[in-house]
Amino acid sequence: MVKKRHDDPDGDSGASRGRREIVDLAYDAPPGTPAGLEVLTLAALRERAPEGLLSRPQRLDFHQIVAVDSGSAPHTVDFTTHTLDAGSVLWVRPGQVQQYGDHSGAAAPEGTVVLVQPGFLPPGTAVSEAADDPFRPVLWRPAGGDREAVFCAVRHLATDFRTGAHLPAGIHTDVLRHLLSVLVLRLAHGSAEASGAPVPGEAFVRFRAAVERGFATHHRVADYAGALGYAPRTLARATIAATGVGAKEFIDRRVTLEAKRLLAHSDLPAARISERLGFDDAANFSKFFRQRTGLAPGAFRASLGRHPA
Repeated sequence: MVKKRHDDPDGDSGASRGRREIVDLAYDAPPGTPAGLEVLTLAALRERAPEGLLSRPQRLDFHQIVAVDSGSAPHTVDFTTHTLDAGSVLWVRPGQVQQYGDHSGAAAPEGTVVLVQPGFLPPGTAVSEAADDPFRPVLWRPAGGDREAVFCAVRHLATDFRTGAHLPAGIHTDVLRHLLSVLVLRLAHGSAEASGAPVPGEAFVRFRAAVERGFATHHRVADYAGALGYAPRTLARATIAATGVGAKEFIDRRVTLEAKRLLAHSDLPAARISERLGFDDAANFSKFFRQRTGLAPGAFRASLGRHPA
């Protein structure tokens, strides 16, 4: 893992010194390992990470899957704190902001970490769609036979990563890709069963992807409907069927999440955040945020122990 940025991404480096920005992390596979995937232990990850990095808010540009064998610690992903404990599986996807809890002492979690670059799995398949879906759960606790199968898949992947160096590079990569696919499908199947949610239709899947790309500039359902070739009512029905909320609500929730990320993990002024999220002025952004959260942007930041900007 390498740090990409910890100052003001808008380029005002002098003004940004001392700001607490989100740490953007990119992943480069160590020399001699298959490009696109690495498997290591939690202990090795803690040893590798620069001092203080894991306790800071980080936005990943890669997938991180953690299967926990023992121990316990909190782990926060996008303002929700989860407990990493024995039998749990954490999946943080590209773009999500995470923060490790206390991993010191005898109770520190131990287990396996799988780091995967986007595009490692073949695109356009059920496996890649499941892996790249940012709305799937962050934490699983598979039970019974599902738990046995998931952790067996993790161990098999770790074993082949460790012992496959003698294979030709292309074959080793293919083996790991197949084994990762097994793990992804097992987790996807388990989460679908647990949620009982219907499989989303094509209209919603396309709408969801478009919102993820365009939420910072397009806030109206009509904008997405026109670009995707659907009537706004079609998107509304598809979104309600898949999520239980309307299409406009879906867009607004995504904008609100990004606003919370920036208010919590950066020192950017509310006016700058307003610009980034496509509002025509800071007053409209403040009104929107207060309607969504019950707090003004400055009050939300202060509630987290931050100084309002």
